[in-house]
Amino acid sequence: MSAALPTTLTLAHARGTVSALREELERLPAGAAWTVDARALQEFDTSALAVLLELRRAAQARSCTLQVASAPEQLGQLAALYGVGELLGLQPSA
Repeated sequence: MSAALPTTLTLAHARGTVSALREELERLPAGAAWTVDARALQEFDTSALAVLLELRRAAQARSCTLQVASAPEQLGQLAALYGVGELLGLQPSA
């Protein structure tokens, strides 16, 4: 199953995004693999990392796995800067 991040994910959008994506997660069977597609993401800040970390925690609580797909390079760089790249599977290209 998959879900998608919005085009803009800043502090003003974080709560609504988490809420909407958690609803999608709740529809999955426990233990399912869940992919969050980040390809649409164009405008974001560190709130995007907070959202992904919260979704990871929620997925783990349901014994689901979270994979972030098609993340922009800048998101991977931001994740590496904050030391959460490995947790989220976001590694910037060399």
